[in-house]
Amino acid sequence: MIRFFRENLRFLSAGMVLTLNSSFGQTFFISIFAAQIMSIHGLSNGEWGLIYTAGTTASAVVMFWAGALTDRFRARTLAWFIMPGLAMTCLTMALSTSIASLLGTVFFLRFLGQGMIYQMASVSMARWFLARRGMALSVAGMGIAAGQAVFPVAAAALLLTIDWQSIWIASSVFILMCFPLVLWLLGRERTPQSLAQENTSVGMEGRHWTRAEVLRSGFFWTLVPLLLGPPAWGTALLFQQVHIAQVKGWPLIEYLALLPVMTIVSVGAMLGTGALIDRFGSGRLLQVFPLTWIAGFVILGAADTLALAFLAFVAFGFATGMQVTLITVFWAEYFGTRHIGAIKATSASIMVLGSAVGPGVSGFMIDFGFDFPQQMWGIALYFALSAALVCVAVERATTALPQTTSS
Repeated sequence: MIRFFRENLRFLSAGMVLTLNSSFGQTFFISIFAAQIMSIHGLSNGEWGLIYTAGTTASAVVMFWAGALTDRFRARTLAWFIMPGLAMTCLTMALSTSIASLLGTVFFLRFLGQGMIYQMASVSMARWFLARRGMALSVAGMGIAAGQAVFPVAAAALLLTIDWQSIWIASSVFILMCFPLVLWLLGRERTPQSLAQENTSVGMEGRHWTRAEVLRSGFFWTLVPLLLGPPAWGTALLFQQVHIAQVKGWPLIEYLALLPVMTIVSVGAMLGTGALIDRFGSGRLLQVFPLTWIAGFVILGAADTLALAFLAFVAFGFATGMQVTLITVFWAEYFGTRHIGAIKATSASIMVLGSAVGPGVSGFMIDFGFDFPQQMWGIALYFALSAALVCVAVERATTALPQTTSS
């Protein structure tokens, strides 16, 4: 373990810094400013949710095509466009004065932050590492875990003393400060093409699946409900955190203090998941994965104290920690690594689409009189049904894996 970290510190650090910077396009950060955004633009919960949904949906469509660029270009080359673009978008959020500019800002935050910068990090880890792929993705995912633990609480605290626009300006500066570090860490990066030839691993039926073949596969479409679930309802959970605290009667700062709990658990879950994947394969863990979401939403829906909410966030920590590592490894294991960028882009676009649906649906349900804690019971049922589909599909597909990657 220590030798693995020492020999790969530079590559692993690049993944961590990239995922850390993706925080500024993630819902857990953007949603902190929901009240200020709705106030300055005169929006209701449903209208803000609709704008967020529209911008995120557009980013999902573009992501489907743009994500495949990671199969053609080095991460260092893509970073020159993505990181300065994300920094400029954070600045635009601070200066936004119209609905049109807000919609464009949401689009670029989601496309560059949630989408492309995270795509770069995860695809690079999946391609650069073979035997320890799960562990590498887990380590890289610590960046977003750190962002989730620090940035929302820091932003909420800063809002007590400075205006919200200044926080977005500071975010832009932070990204620009990280940019030279990322370029240096990726200075000795190998090209995707050379890696595709030297370090490939095949998927089902002993071959590399193309994106077109994946999209024609019934197996893939059976997994789509589960792909949509975590980003849709996990995003809604974070997007509606101000609303949840109000409905439950909890002080916002105390409720937000549970996010570090989720992060701490997610870090342990990431590392544990990485080790378990490397030993048992990703398929078995994918069958268990939905149960963590079910537990979290059932407990939080019923919670009347922050102590019970604490338990819910422990479950959410396991869920988010598993997700960071599990999905990317699953694609590499079952469909091969030669076209992993395009396949991961397809998965990412579906997940980004899910993150668009959650805030929109939950916002309109709130406007129609169903608060988000009430919605959690239906969300738990959704995950139960998707879990049943995944169990059957993975059980059949695992028999088609090469003997060396199955367990």
